[in-house]
Amino acid sequence: CMLGNAAHCEQADRIGVDHMSVEDLKKLNKNKKLVKKLAKKYDFFMASDNMIKQIPRLLGPGLTKAGKFPTLLSSGEDMQEKIDEVKATIKFQMKKVMCLNVAVANVDMEKQHIIVNVRLAANFLA
Repeated sequence: CMLGNAAHCEQADRIGVDHMSVEDLKKLNKNKKLVKKLAKKYDFFMASDNMIKQIPRLLGPGLTKAGKFPTLLSSGEDMQEKIDEVKATIKFQMKKVMCLNVAVANVDMEKQHIIVNVRLAANFLA
């Protein structure tokens, strides 16, 4: 979901991505249930550079708690390229336990791609 200014919302509309403007976010009115529902609805968020500072004020800590604080999209970047980059990114989050589980592949992937993904994940942690 794109949280952005008019230009980014228009661009998101053209490529078929859901978007919300400042007015849409103000309607949520820091309502915890609505923000939580919004966080569950999307896998990740992107925000315009001029709007990223306003998001905590408009939505409260809901997106941060859900681990879905928006990724910055500057005005010169290509939105589709950034979406593909975020989709290909894996986040490692460690809680109180000292073991780590992470998905590195899909059953439809080729053996070589799986090997590359496992190496990337292991190198990232090393």
